[in-house]
Amino acid sequence: MSETALKAPGAVAPSGDANRWKALVFIALAQLMVVLDATIVNIALPAAQQDLGISDGNKQWVITAYALAFGGLLLFGGRIADLWGRKRTFVLGLIGFAAASALGGAATTGSMMFGARALQGAFGALLAPAALSLLAVMFTNPNERAKAFGIYGAIAGGGGAVGLILGGFLTEYLDWRWTFFVNIPFAVVAAAGAYFVIREPEGGRNRSPLDIPGVILSTLGLVSLVYGFTRAESDGWSDALTVSMFVASVVLLLAFVLVESRVKAPLLPLRVVTDRNRGGIYLSLGLAIIGMFGLFLFLTYYLQVVKGYSPVKTGFAFLPMVGGMITGSTQIGTRLMTRVPARLLMGPGFLVAGLGMLLLTQLETDSSYGALLLPAMLLLGLGMGTAFMPAMSLATQGVQPRDAGVASAMVNTSQQVGGAIGTALLNTIASSATTSYVRDHVAGATAGPQQKLVQLQGLVHGYTAAIWFAVGILGLAALIAFTFVNAGRPNTTTTVISGEGAEDEVPVPVVAH
Repeated sequence: MSETALKAPGAVAPSGDANRWKALVFIALAQLMVVLDATIVNIALPAAQQDLGISDGNKQWVITAYALAFGGLLLFGGRIADLWGRKRTFVLGLIGFAAASALGGAATTGSMMFGARALQGAFGALLAPAALSLLAVMFTNPNERAKAFGIYGAIAGGGGAVGLILGGFLTEYLDWRWTFFVNIPFAVVAAAGAYFVIREPEGGRNRSPLDIPGVILSTLGLVSLVYGFTRAESDGWSDALTVSMFVASVVLLLAFVLVESRVKAPLLPLRVVTDRNRGGIYLSLGLAIIGMFGLFLFLTYYLQVVKGYSPVKTGFAFLPMVGGMITGSTQIGTRLMTRVPARLLMGPGFLVAGLGMLLLTQLETDSSYGALLLPAMLLLGLGMGTAFMPAMSLATQGVQPRDAGVASAMVNTSQQVGGAIGTALLNTIASSATTSYVRDHVAGATAGPQQKLVQLQGLVHGYTAAIWFAVGILGLAALIAFTFVNAGRPNTTTTVISGEGAEDEVPVPVVAH
């Protein structure tokens, strides 16, 4: 592989034109839709459960069906984007997601709802890697890449909180079905815009035959892993099926690695994950998401159950975190990404988020929103926004164009698996601490109001116990970022790397060490 055509600083990369900034609008819109969907349905779940007659034992499948399909098919979706073309996969994912959302909004039975959520997850697994890999191959000039990933990172980080607000409004003032129908205009506008505006760079498509054994093993392995953590949350870690799922996931994923190391055209080339920087990013991002997912869950319950906030008010209470993420991503991360190495943004970013998490360990039943929750959320948002943006950019930087889709899928996979682990692990810690607290204190509470107070205090005690654990996880994410991620800052020059064939010719940033 040789280097040719070294361009002058600030030159526009040949992979894009003026349209790529318009394209970014539609890619960002699609990403916002996917991220919104992760939280918007949670708010609507109680109303949907009642309308459709879904039992308490089955209600988890509204969330689980989506998580299993999305998490299990991400690597397959990433490789499809490399094989078929990113733009085509992106548009197909949007159209499918819109159709699945329409089906969910029109659901008349629980089974229909579960099927719609699984379809949403499947098309989301096509859409998410295609969106990120389009950014990776369209924005190759470091300054432009920093701005584009700053916008993308802000949406990826803050969209979940926006989903809580929108979900609260739609459920409270319209109907739970609109939490599904709202996806349709998002998807239609993004698909139409992408079709007419996006100009995917020529070449870089992976024309190798699809690795069917790799698809089967990775899908079953990831589904088993995500379902194991989901089941651990509801049925306990010692449940026979939970343990079986974990054992199956280990066996299947080890077999997947073995197959990928031997086949000629692997689904996931091991060079993508064994690269020191990308491996460190996948690991640190997954750990950070463990803490964040648990936090969203606990703060939502704290504000609604303990403080008595309405769904809409709860959503607005998360706005400082959204503002912090947008500021951290578009102002701090974007401005510094081309000036300092990524680890000097990621490591401090995770530490600042950890400081915000540390403040939340002081939660009490009567804690002031303005004095405690507001500064904690601002710190969390600033830290995560600053860390996520360079992480997403570096995770897809320098990868061969034919692997851009699957490298992007690994970013989403680390987040999805991290979310499943975070929800199950931190919820288990919180539940155990709550049960222990109530058992130790309820004997001294004689009247009904006193017993209710002990129950609320037990809930808060459980939340803080889990949040302490999340503080440690964020500290570990910072340590991994500092030690594993050793890439220097990108120069503002662009170079064309030529491989064995024309399909490998694409501009990539030069990294200065």
